[in-house]
Amino acid sequence: MHTAIVTGGSRGIGLAIARAILGDGGRVMITGRDRARVEAAVQSLAGEAGDPARVAGVAMDVRERPGVDVLMSETERRFGGFNVLVNNAGVGAFVNVADMTDDDWHRVVGTNLTGVFFCSRAAIPRLKQAGGGWIISIASLAGRNAFVGGAAYCASKAGLIAFSESLMQEVRFDNIRVSVVMPGSVDTDFSSPPGSAGSSGTSWKLRPDDVAEVVIALLHHPARSLPSKVEIRPAKTKG
Repeated sequence: MHTAIVTGGSRGIGLAIARAILGDGGRVMITGRDRARVEAAVQSLAGEAGDPARVAGVAMDVRERPGVDVLMSETERRFGGFNVLVNNAGVGAFVNVADMTDDDWHRVVGTNLTGVFFCSRAAIPRLKQAGGGWIISIASLAGRNAFVGGAAYCASKAGLIAFSESLMQEVRFDNIRVSVVMPGSVDTDFSSPPGSAGSSGTSWKLRPDDVAEVVIALLHHPARSLPSKVEIRPAKTKG
Protein backbone atom coordinates (compact mmCIF):
# COMPACT_ATOMS: atom_id res chain seq x y z
CA MET A 1 0.00 0.00 0.00
CA HIS A 2 1.35 3.40 -0.97
CA THR A 3 1.22 6.35 1.41
CA ALA A 4 1.66 9.55 -0.56
CA ILE A 5 2.07 13.26 -0.12
CA VAL A 6 0.49 15.16 -3.01
CA THR A 7 1.27 18.87 -3.02
CA GLY A 8 -1.31 21.08 -4.66
CA GLY A 9 -3.77 18.25 -4.09
CA SER A 10 -6.92 20.23 -3.42
CA ARG A 11 -7.92 20.67 -7.07
CA GLY A 12 -7.07 19.89 -10.68
CA ILE A 13 -4.34 17.38 -11.43
CA GLY A 14 -3.33 17.03 -7.78
CA LEU A 15 -6.85 16.19 -6.68
CA ALA A 16 -7.14 13.61 -9.46
CA ILE A 17 -3.84 12.04 -8.38
CA ALA A 18 -4.95 11.91 -4.75
CA ARG A 19 -8.24 10.31 -5.77
CA ALA A 20 -6.42 7.72 -7.90
CA ILE A 21 -4.04 6.78 -5.07
CA LEU A 22 -6.98 6.30 -2.71
CA GLY A 23 -8.76 4.25 -5.37
CA ASP A 24 -5.66 2.10 -5.58
CA GLY A 25 -5.96 1.32 -1.87
CA GLY A 26 -3.40 3.84 -0.66
CA ARG A 27 -3.36 6.69 1.82
CA VAL A 28 -2.79 10.33 0.96
CA MET A 29 -1.87 13.66 2.50
CA ILE A 30 -2.79 16.61 0.31
CA THR A 31 -1.66 20.22 0.53
CA GLY A 32 -2.90 23.56 -0.69
CA ARG A 33 -2.57 27.20 0.26
CA ASP A 34 -6.31 27.72 0.86
CA ARG A 35 -7.34 26.03 4.12
CA ALA A 36 -11.05 25.94 3.26
CA ARG A 37 -10.33 24.37 -0.13
CA VAL A 38 -8.04 21.76 1.44
CA GLU A 39 -10.64 20.85 4.06
CA ALA A 40 -13.35 20.56 1.42
CA ALA A 41 -11.14 18.33 -0.74
CA VAL A 42 -10.28 16.08 2.22
CA GLN A 43 -13.96 15.71 3.07
CA SER A 44 -14.83 14.88 -0.54
CA LEU A 45 -11.99 12.37 -0.91
CA ALA A 46 -12.83 10.72 2.41
CA GLY A 47 -16.43 10.29 1.31
CA GLU A 48 -15.40 8.76 -2.00
CA ALA A 49 -12.91 6.43 -0.33
CA GLY A 50 -15.37 5.44 2.37
CA ASP A 51 -12.57 5.63 4.92
CA PRO A 52 -11.65 9.04 6.38
CA ALA A 53 -8.61 7.49 8.09
CA ARG A 54 -6.86 7.20 4.72
CA VAL A 55 -6.86 10.89 3.79
CA ALA A 56 -5.71 14.09 5.44
CA GLY A 57 -4.65 17.59 4.45
CA VAL A 58 -2.37 20.44 5.45
CA ALA A 59 -2.76 24.08 4.44
CA MET A 60 0.73 25.32 3.57
CA ASP A 61 2.85 26.98 0.91
CA VAL A 62 5.67 24.89 -0.57
CA ARG A 63 7.75 28.06 -0.95
CA GLU A 64 8.09 28.27 2.83
CA ARG A 65 10.51 25.74 4.27
CA PRO A 66 8.95 25.77 7.79
CA GLY A 67 5.65 24.80 6.19
CA VAL A 68 7.35 21.89 4.45
CA ASP A 69 8.73 20.74 7.81
CA VAL A 70 5.21 20.83 9.25
CA LEU A 71 3.94 18.82 6.27
CA MET A 72 6.51 16.10 6.81
CA SER A 73 5.96 15.84 10.56
CA GLU A 74 2.17 15.88 10.20
CA THR A 75 2.30 13.11 7.61
CA GLU A 76 4.45 11.03 9.93
CA ARG A 77 2.11 11.73 12.83
CA ARG A 78 -1.00 10.82 10.85
CA PHE A 79 0.27 7.85 8.84
CA GLY A 80 3.54 6.82 10.46
CA GLY A 81 5.50 7.78 7.36
CA PHE A 82 5.17 7.79 3.58
CA ASN A 83 6.81 6.23 0.54
CA VAL A 84 5.63 8.52 -2.27
CA LEU A 85 6.06 12.25 -2.80
CA VAL A 86 4.17 13.82 -5.70
CA ASN A 87 5.40 17.36 -6.36
CA ASN A 88 2.38 18.80 -8.11
CA ALA A 89 1.93 22.31 -6.68
CA GLY A 90 2.37 24.82 -9.47
CA VAL A 91 1.42 28.31 -10.60
CA GLY A 92 1.80 30.38 -13.72
CA ALA A 93 2.25 34.04 -14.62
CA PHE A 94 1.80 34.38 -18.35
CA VAL A 95 3.19 37.81 -19.13
CA ASN A 96 6.02 39.17 -21.25
CA VAL A 97 9.34 39.67 -19.46
CA ALA A 98 9.24 43.46 -19.89
CA ASP A 99 5.92 43.54 -18.02
CA MET A 100 6.75 40.89 -15.42
CA THR A 101 6.93 41.98 -11.79
CA ASP A 102 9.44 40.71 -9.25
CA ASP A 103 6.55 39.02 -7.46
CA ASP A 104 5.44 37.25 -10.67
CA TRP A 105 8.91 35.77 -11.09
CA HIS A 106 9.46 34.77 -7.48
CA ARG A 107 5.97 33.30 -7.14
CA VAL A 108 6.33 31.07 -10.20
CA VAL A 109 9.94 29.96 -9.72
CA GLY A 110 9.48 29.68 -5.96
CA THR A 111 6.46 27.41 -6.27
CA ASN A 112 7.36 25.38 -9.33
CA LEU A 113 11.04 24.82 -8.60
CA THR A 114 12.19 25.91 -5.13
CA GLY A 115 9.14 24.28 -3.56
CA VAL A 116 10.04 21.00 -5.24
CA PHE A 117 13.56 21.32 -3.86
CA PHE A 118 12.29 21.94 -0.32
CA CYS A 119 9.86 19.01 -0.42
CA SER A 120 12.25 16.60 -2.11
CA ARG A 121 15.14 17.41 0.22
CA ALA A 122 12.92 16.90 3.26
CA ALA A 123 11.54 13.64 1.85
CA ILE A 124 14.83 11.94 0.94
CA PRO A 125 15.98 10.90 4.44
CA ARG A 126 12.46 9.72 5.26
CA LEU A 127 12.26 7.66 2.09
CA LYS A 128 15.67 6.17 2.81
CA GLN A 129 14.44 5.21 6.27
CA ALA A 130 11.37 3.61 4.70
CA GLY A 131 13.61 1.50 2.45
CA GLY A 132 12.87 3.44 -0.70
CA GLY A 133 9.97 4.93 -2.59
CA TRP A 134 9.08 7.44 -5.28
CA ILE A 135 9.52 11.13 -5.96
CA ILE A 136 7.28 12.08 -8.88
CA SER A 137 7.20 15.67 -10.10
CA ILE A 138 4.58 17.09 -12.43
CA ALA A 139 6.35 19.35 -14.92
CA SER A 140 5.05 20.34 -18.36
CA LEU A 141 5.88 20.06 -22.02
CA ALA A 142 6.34 23.82 -21.71
CA GLY A 143 9.66 22.96 -20.08
CA ARG A 144 10.81 21.79 -23.52
CA ASN A 145 8.70 24.05 -25.74
CA ALA A 146 8.88 27.74 -24.87
CA PHE A 147 6.21 30.24 -25.90
CA VAL A 148 5.71 34.00 -25.82
CA GLY A 149 4.56 35.18 -22.42
CA GLY A 150 5.75 32.02 -20.71
CA ALA A 151 9.30 32.94 -19.71
CA ALA A 152 8.90 32.38 -15.97
CA TYR A 153 6.67 29.32 -16.32
CA CYS A 154 8.76 27.65 -19.03
CA ALA A 155 12.00 28.38 -17.18
CA SER A 156 10.61 26.92 -13.95
CA LYS A 157 9.43 23.75 -15.67
CA ALA A 158 12.69 23.35 -17.61
CA GLY A 159 14.51 23.68 -14.30
CA LEU A 160 12.18 21.12 -12.72
CA ILE A 161 12.95 18.62 -15.49
CA ALA A 162 16.71 19.11 -15.03
CA PHE A 163 16.37 18.95 -11.24
CA SER A 164 14.47 15.66 -11.48
CA GLU A 165 16.95 14.09 -13.90
CA SER A 166 19.84 14.98 -11.61
CA LEU A 167 18.06 13.85 -8.46
CA MET A 168 17.19 10.56 -10.13
CA GLN A 169 20.89 9.80 -10.54
CA GLU A 170 21.68 10.84 -6.97
CA VAL A 171 19.22 8.56 -5.16
CA ARG A 172 18.66 5.60 -7.48
CA PHE A 173 20.94 3.37 -5.36
CA ASP A 174 18.89 4.21 -2.27
CA ASN A 175 15.88 2.48 -3.85
CA ILE A 176 14.29 5.87 -4.45
CA ARG A 177 12.93 6.16 -7.96
CA VAL A 178 12.52 9.66 -9.39
CA SER A 179 10.28 10.44 -12.34
CA VAL A 180 9.13 13.63 -13.98
CA VAL A 181 5.78 13.68 -15.80
CA MET A 182 5.42 16.26 -18.56
CA PRO A 183 1.79 16.84 -19.58
CA GLY A 184 0.71 18.96 -22.48
CA SER A 185 -2.52 20.97 -22.35
CA VAL A 186 -4.76 19.81 -19.49
CA ASP A 187 -8.35 20.96 -19.01
CA THR A 188 -8.20 22.48 -15.52
CA ASP A 189 -8.82 25.90 -13.99
CA PHE A 190 -5.05 26.48 -13.96
CA SER A 191 -4.07 29.78 -15.60
CA SER A 192 -3.30 29.26 -19.27
CA PRO A 193 -1.43 31.24 -21.87
CA PRO A 194 -3.69 33.78 -23.57
CA GLY A 195 -5.82 32.16 -26.24
CA SER A 196 -4.81 28.62 -25.34
CA ALA A 197 -8.38 27.36 -25.11
CA GLY A 198 -9.38 29.05 -28.31
CA SER A 199 -12.86 29.24 -29.74
CA SER A 200 -13.07 25.46 -30.20
CA GLY A 201 -13.40 24.78 -26.47
CA THR A 202 -11.37 22.33 -24.42
CA SER A 203 -12.65 18.91 -25.45
CA TRP A 204 -9.33 18.18 -27.18
CA LYS A 205 -7.31 18.66 -23.99
CA LEU A 206 -6.10 16.05 -21.55
CA ARG A 207 -8.13 15.53 -18.39
CA PRO A 208 -6.58 15.50 -14.91
CA ASP A 209 -7.46 11.80 -14.67
CA ASP A 210 -5.18 11.13 -17.66
CA VAL A 211 -2.20 12.45 -15.73
CA ALA A 212 -3.29 10.57 -12.60
CA GLU A 213 -3.29 7.32 -14.58
CA VAL A 214 0.34 7.91 -15.49
CA VAL A 215 1.24 8.36 -11.82
CA ILE A 216 -0.53 5.13 -10.82
CA ALA A 217 1.17 3.27 -13.66
CA LEU A 218 4.55 4.50 -12.40
CA LEU A 219 3.82 3.28 -8.88
CA HIS A 220 3.05 -0.18 -10.27
CA HIS A 221 6.22 -0.49 -12.34
CA PRO A 222 8.43 -3.39 -11.22
CA ALA A 223 11.38 -2.39 -9.06
CA ARG A 224 13.85 -3.16 -11.86
CA SER A 225 12.43 -0.46 -14.14
CA LEU A 226 12.46 3.31 -13.97
CA PRO A 227 10.48 5.39 -16.47
CA SER A 228 12.38 8.50 -15.44
CA LYS A 229 10.68 10.93 -17.84
CA VAL A 230 7.16 10.60 -19.21
CA GLU A 231 5.64 12.89 -21.84
CA ILE A 232 1.85 12.89 -22.22
CA ARG A 233 -0.01 15.07 -24.68
CA PRO A 234 -3.49 15.24 -26.21
CA ALA A 235 -3.98 12.65 -28.95
CA LYS A 236 -5.26 15.46 -31.18
CA THR A 237 -4.86 19.24 -31.06
CA LYS A 238 -7.71 21.71 -31.23
CA GLY A 239 -9.31 22.09 -34.64
